[in-house]
Amino acid sequence: MQTSAAAPTLPSAKGPFFIGYLLDFMRDPLAFTQKLEKEYGTLIETRIMGQNFIVMLGPEANQFVLQDREGNFSSFGGWDPYIGKVFPGAIMSMDDPAHRFQRRIMQQAFKKPALTAYISTMNPKIASGIEKWKAQGRFQVFPGIKQLTLDLATGVFMGESLGPEADKVNKAFIDTVEASLAYIRYPIPPFNMWKGVKGREFLLSYFKKLLPAKKATETPDFFSQFCHATDEDGARFSDKEIIDHMIFLMMAAHDTTTSTLTTIFYTLAKHPEWQQRLRASSLALGKTQLDYDDLEKLEELDWVMKEALRLYPALTSMPRMVAKDCVFNGHALRKGTIIGVYPIHTHHMPEYWSNPDNFDPERFSPARVENKKHMFQWVPFGGGAHMCLGQHFANLQVKSIMHQVLLKYRWDIAPDYVMPYQMVPIARPKDGLPVRLHRL
Repeated sequence: MQTSAAAPTLPSAKGPFFIGYLLDFMRDPLAFTQKLEKEYGTLIETRIMGQNFIVMLGPEANQFVLQDREGNFSSFGGWDPYIGKVFPGAIMSMDDPAHRFQRRIMQQAFKKPALTAYISTMNPKIASGIEKWKAQGRFQVFPGIKQLTLDLATGVFMGESLGPEADKVNKAFIDTVEASLAYIRYPIPPFNMWKGVKGREFLLSYFKKLLPAKKATETPDFFSQFCHATDEDGARFSDKEIIDHMIFLMMAAHDTTTSTLTTIFYTLAKHPEWQQRLRASSLALGKTQLDYDDLEKLEELDWVMKEALRLYPALTSMPRMVAKDCVFNGHALRKGTIIGVYPIHTHHMPEYWSNPDNFDPERFSPARVENKKHMFQWVPFGGGAHMCLGQHFANLQVKSIMHQVLLKYRWDIAPDYVMPYQMVPIARPKDGLPVRLHRL
């Protein structure tokens, strides 16, 4: 890899006039990127909605873009066109030095003492939440899990229950996420961007009402931690920064975790031998609820979570803007150009994964370690300075939920059922994933 000098022209595939490959990407980003790679290679200039866009494929591209020690790329420039109107101030879309400063403070809320407190808060809520699920019949996994993770997020992040406003909060988050890839980028009613902006306004008002009480007392929840957290120089978040972080983290924590859990449910329904294998591990632990120190003991559940995130990462692509002229693999990347890396493509490359379309959790076992061929071949949480701050919380939440669910239920689907995926902006089933749920 080089970072300077002249470079040849990129191969180009622009697609239909103006709209370009937008519909192909929205419909199936994996098929879209695999088709481009087959015809043009791993570095392709394409077009989406009138804008030239460089597709960068494979672990070397992931490393060059995500590790970015030279400051070649802007996360703000990549993400802001999509999420700026509904998630301004999101840590994911910040550049240094603001990103480094904000992240340093936020890290306090994700250290072991805080995570240990969060799991204690979540366990009884998980138990009461899954107890309400209707067994012995058809159960819609995605909405059931989404309601559970939203309830957990409010308990852990806000230290309270939503109460009668729960449905409004949930709808506001749905609308803000859907707005991130709205075809019409202006808030014109009744289109998605307008709904997203209105959802953002509701969430702002909601969190502003809670802010004074959170600043007045210190409690273990995220909201309070953000109000009182300081860096080593004593700097704190402003009120605006606190609310911006809360809105984004509430969305990220329950939406992406819901995506992961839904995929786990689906793969365990398709592969009942693995469902029983994980259930046996949870039974052998001899505990109905996990403590923090139990997380590493459920090794096979860890493999299944990683395999679910390999097959269907919650974020299938990660955009950046080129911040200064650079060269990758002999090709020029010009300042101001939008580029994207694609975890879902790398996760299905046969050069790095045996039978990449198959569900095979043992590929992550110590005996095989297929994920260790390249440090950027498994990147559901990104990498480098922008590696997801919440990945350890996500691990904790997924394992805590699945442990209790496995002890209480088994579930199955019709043998010929294939879950229809909506892959962007966040992977989710189009039909809610109907299963037959049976209480044990």
